[in-house]
Amino acid sequence: MDWRQQIEEGAEGSPHSNLLGSRFVSFDEETATATMHFTVKREMTTWRGGVQGGLVAGYLDDVMGYAYVAATGGEMAPLNLDISMSLIRLIPDGATIIGKGRVVKAGRRVVFLEGELLAEDGTLYARSTSTAIPTPRPSPGETGMG
Repeated sequence: MDWRQQIEEGAEGSPHSNLLGSRFVSFDEETATATMHFTVKREMTTWRGGVQGGLVAGYLDDVMGYAYVAATGGEMAPLNLDISMSLIRLIPDGATIIGKGRVVKAGRRVVFLEGELLAEDGTLYARSTSTAIPTPRPSPGETGMG
């Protein structure tokens, strides 16, 4: 199985990605940018009718993480030290979110990532940055989850 298939199956098979309604779409090697789609589930929303802020961080974390996983050919995964995000607009129940995650710089000891969430028409919902430690990508078998 090649790394793209591993990533696609991982994004659509891990417990957290299932909760988020994640689907890996593509990876642009030239810009180190991953694209994912998320389908907002009602369980992710508040009484305001939009995704709860902490859960928005989950979408951003997922797309930034998969950008790094893809950039390393499925070998590595980031372990976050810090995530900063700006919530621009309410993400409505039932929306399809387009996530863009990008590796800004990756070294042996630290990885810098960026992410954004967009509506299908390109309207910006949220953006983020992350500082992470590069780690070997765990498998479900190694973690006891597979």
